[in-house]
Amino acid sequence: MKPAGESCRLYKSNEPPVDQQKDRRSISRRILSALIMKRYLLLALFVSAAFCASDYDEFEEKPGTEINVRGNRPVPKGREDTVRLQPAPPPISGSSYRARPTTPPRGRQMVQKAVIPDEGGCVHASEEMGLLCPNGCELKTNFLKQEKNIRTSIDQLKTDVNGLSMTSDNIYKYVDGLTNVVRERQKLTSDNNNVIDEYTNEVDEQHAFVKGNMDTTIPSSIRLLRGVLENLRSKIQRLEQTLIAQRDYCQKPCTVSCNIPVVSGKECEDIYRKGGRTSEMYLIQPDSFFAPYKVYCDMEAREGGWTVIQNRQDGSVDFGRRWDAYRDGFGNIALDGKKGVCDSPGEFWLGNNRISQLTKMGPTEVLFEMQDWSGNTVSAHYKQFTIQNEATNYMVAIAGYDGTAGNALLEGAQQLFGINRTMTIHNGMMFSTSDRDNDKWDPGDPTKQCSKEDGGGWWYNRCHSANPNGRYYWGGEYTKVMAKHGTDDGVVWMNWKGSWYSLKAINMKIRPFFSS
Repeated sequence: MKPAGESCRLYKSNEPPVDQQKDRRSISRRILSALIMKRYLLLALFVSAAFCASDYDEFEEKPGTEINVRGNRPVPKGREDTVRLQPAPPPISGSSYRARPTTPPRGRQMVQKAVIPDEGGCVHASEEMGLLCPNGCELKTNFLKQEKNIRTSIDQLKTDVNGLSMTSDNIYKYVDGLTNVVRERQKLTSDNNNVIDEYTNEVDEQHAFVKGNMDTTIPSSIRLLRGVLENLRSKIQRLEQTLIAQRDYCQKPCTVSCNIPVVSGKECEDIYRKGGRTSEMYLIQPDSFFAPYKVYCDMEAREGGWTVIQNRQDGSVDFGRRWDAYRDGFGNIALDGKKGVCDSPGEFWLGNNRISQLTKMGPTEVLFEMQDWSGNTVSAHYKQFTIQNEATNYMVAIAGYDGTAGNALLEGAQQLFGINRTMTIHNGMMFSTSDRDNDKWDPGDPTKQCSKEDGGGWWYNRCHSANPNGRYYWGGEYTKVMAKHGTDDGVVWMNWKGSWYSLKAINMKIRPFFSS
């Protein structure tokens, strides 16, 4: 090939001329450079593609998974897909800018002064100096003669002018001083007038205020105080009458609104074996070294003998309590069912100390019964359930699930996968409240506490698949906007109704476990 624009030439020799050889070498170099550049571009494309592939979001979940409702980050690729939980005890069973550099000034051009011919002489040889009549010497002689005559007069005028100047300065200073004095006097007079006007206005306002109070406000206040005094007198009279009635009432012997059955035992199963077959409030005493206390016994569910340790049914009791309240128990154990006995359970938490004592007496089973707002019911039964003492923050140990609600405590939320599901398992967790953070969600960080966000005390992991002690929402369905912290803080059992459905009722009950 020949370069464009070059004419054809004929050569006798078979060997091409030197110029043509140079052109061919130049073309070869260009082709070689183009090939090398093409390879570099392809290599850059491969590197860029590899970089983009390696820079893909390393926190992407596997297809088909869901991020849990708390928004916790999934485990990055290359790490384990499960969390190593602490082993649960077995249940009882057997820059700046720099300044810009300055530009050196340009060299100044020397301007040569034009030399006028015969400068300083009496003869002018340059046309720019004008005509040569009269010449310079004659003008100089005339000027010198006139200077001698008028020098004396000029000196006298200088002396007179200097004297007049000094006199004018003195007069100006005097007049200026008088002007300043007059200005200060005028200002002082104006200030005095302003002060007088201000005090006059203030006196007028005070007079009008006092007169208005004397005429209207004070009489009205007196009438108002008289009315308050009369109300206080009537309230005092009513209080006196109430005290008299209360005194008369207290003179009579007190009676219990709910009669407690005579039969009692170590727990409800013991009471059932002694003949107590009605579901109501009883007295139990698991240990003779401790005082007896009241519990509600369910003698009907699954052959009876259940000691109810938790009950939610109408939202009448706030479960957002602190550590001490969950340790000692709170709420209403039972209510009067209009039969003279407390045969209707209230909303309550029996207390971690008492629950721990009951479960450590021997093998214990636990039953969760729950109901939605349409009347549907399910249950979750665990054949082994133990709560350790306060020294271990009431660590829970569970085993042996059967039921229809879903195994939330042992397997976590079935809607989640991988680590997101593992961190909702409750087995082996310690009890947490808003003032005692024992969960697995960044321990020690006050901004990441499950109990504060989820409404109550519970065996939180990070955070839950079941939340029986959460906030009570009427109607079931609720949203992040309704939640206090935007989290699923309702009375939740995720494996039955999901995260954003708050159950109408749920209770926990325990009894000694006996193998069939």
